[in-house]
Amino acid sequence: MTDTDDAIRLLLVDDHPLVRDGLRLRLETVPRLRVVGEAGNAQAALMFLAACLVEDPQGDTLPHLVLMDLNMPGVGGLELTAQLHERYPQIAVLVLSMHDNPEYMVQAVKAGARGYLLKDEPAEEIVTAIGAVVAGRSYFSAAVAVRLSQASAPATLLTQRERDVLRHIASGQANKQIAQALGLSVRTVETHRLNIKRKLGIDGQAELIKYAVENRGV
Repeated sequence: MTDTDDAIRLLLVDDHPLVRDGLRLRLETVPRLRVVGEAGNAQAALMFLAACLVEDPQGDTLPHLVLMDLNMPGVGGLELTAQLHERYPQIAVLVLSMHDNPEYMVQAVKAGARGYLLKDEPAEEIVTAIGAVVAGRSYFSAAVAVRLSQASAPATLLTQRERDVLRHIASGQANKQIAQALGLSVRTVETHRLNIKRKLGIDGQAELIKYAVENRGV
């Protein structure tokens, strides 16, 4: 993918301009990546996304991925990740943080982040993670993956909304019924299904339904 129309669109969210400058310069050397926006805080990020929808109500100009710092003034990265997961579930969030504490990692995944990297990771790994996360997979650096596996079981990484969807799946409801019950669009429910399967390591719909029924109280 070399044409900019087919490129992965990125929004950089970090309160340090020098960090954003460095990331932008490095990422834009990769032909398939395009930085379409930057934000130094949560409010600026949300304003950027709202402006994208004003320009194109179908959401075709929204970024595919937000590269997210956790430490920001005001609303922090964890809360912003949760807001993005609720409002824009189609946008992947990849955390790039200095925090190697498992508690931060678990909270980020629970908030809806699809991946987590430490800021001392090589640039090549950040590029690899972006591709994986946009493709619908999770990506955690080796150090992060070890800490996550030691800190929690996969089911505890589900967000509250994902738990809601899982309970409705256990009741045998289809996407349209779940959407009506939770006040969501069918497309959003489909996205939550994909995220649930990704976090739980589940491949097919039958396996997902089986898990939902067996774990109604998750």
